[in-house]
Amino acid sequence: MQALKLTLHRHWFDQITAGVKKIEYRQIKPYWTTRLEGKSFNEVHFRNGYRADAPFMRVKFKRISKNGCYQIHLGKILEIKNYVPIKA
Repeated sequence: MQALKLTLHRHWFDQITAGVKKIEYRQIKPYWTTRLEGKSFNEVHFRNGYRADAPFMRVKFKRISKNGCYQIHLGKILEIKNYVPIKA
């Protein structure tokens, strides 16, 4: 299994867990080109922070497209750990 590992701010992590955000975006820069182009992934692993117990989510990877930026298309959420939604 090849996983794309990304760190997110809480707002975007919340949006993905709620099912509102289905595409994650990254700028077309040499760093992301190296990490994304020519690679194949099965899953995307999102973390909200760097602590050992930071909220974590595994999401099914669909595909990557380019349209002014890299668009990482997300599928079904497979697992969520250490996450408590913020109440509005």
